[in-house]
Amino acid sequence: MDASGTPRLGATALPMARFGNEYAYDLVELSNDIESVQNGGRWAVVIPYSGQPVFARFESWETEPRDETIGSWVGVDSSTWTTSMNREMYERAVDTTRVAISDGDVYQVNICRIRTNGCDPNSDIMALDALLAVGNLAPYAGALRIPEIGIHIACASPELYLARDGSELMSKPIKGTAMNASELLEKDRAENIMIVDLVRNDLSRCCVVGSVKAIDLLEVQQHPGLVHLVSTVQGEIMQDVKWSDIIESTFPPGSIAGAPKIAALDIIDTLENENRGPYCGAFGWIDADKQTAQLAVAIRTFWVDGGLLKFGTGAGITWGSDPHTEWEETQLKARHLSSIAEQNWKP
Repeated sequence: MDASGTPRLGATALPMARFGNEYAYDLVELSNDIESVQNGGRWAVVIPYSGQPVFARFESWETEPRDETIGSWVGVDSSTWTTSMNREMYERAVDTTRVAISDGDVYQVNICRIRTNGCDPNSDIMALDALLAVGNLAPYAGALRIPEIGIHIACASPELYLARDGSELMSKPIKGTAMNASELLEKDRAENIMIVDLVRNDLSRCCVVGSVKAIDLLEVQQHPGLVHLVSTVQGEIMQDVKWSDIIESTFPPGSIAGAPKIAALDIIDTLENENRGPYCGAFGWIDADKQTAQLAVAIRTFWVDGGLLKFGTGAGITWGSDPHTEWEETQLKARHLSSIAEQNWKP
């Protein structure tokens, strides 16, 4: 481990990324400024909920990982997970949020907590990503390793924040979670529609007037160990709109904030006792030359911070929320992914 507490990975410490079936190598540029993306090339993107963004331009995008560029993962101890909010604290936060809703300050707020565990200093986040790819297949999965700036992220996100194809912009917000479809409640459906309205409003700030539409509502999607309600919103990007304009219009993603967004963010700042870091931010890639992109909402995401493995979990709170049920939802979301991080993996 180096002086910053970042894992030292020896021969596998080269900057590297994976998104879907592509592996990125040969890092040629790093920036904290999204305006850099306008200069062209294909970039790995981390826009954390809390912290400084990272834009990493890689020269080579390949269909197979290069030999000896993925190390091993030493599973964390299942008995040593800690949490930024225990059950009592989390349920109290839910009650406080419901009071704010009753007072008319807000309609919905996503309240999260951060789970933390020790991390073997020789473990490679790309190896954890390989474990997740087998044990938790996710549509917007990926990983990024840039040791020199302390970036070690493995994401198994089921949620699309933004996809771009030319002038078309799309988002697929998730709201509503249960163990199976029969357990989804009317509260889940109402919560999803509420966030769809917020996302439509966000996209309308950078899209042609009248082009923003919800084209699919309340689709039930099956994921490992649970189901989600997913809706799709899309619009046509206005001419001369830059990536910085798009992010400014839509970030942070509505599904992990709440509605109205500004009021929800204020409540989150008051109630959550640990910064979210990359969790609940944006994670993925932008190809400035082709005007294409895929950015996930960075949920179901692990990252290494100061030699510790972290993982966030949360739930959307409405007036109809039951504090115990919401706590159990955060447990459900964490259970399967945590068990994968507790396994070993070798190339």
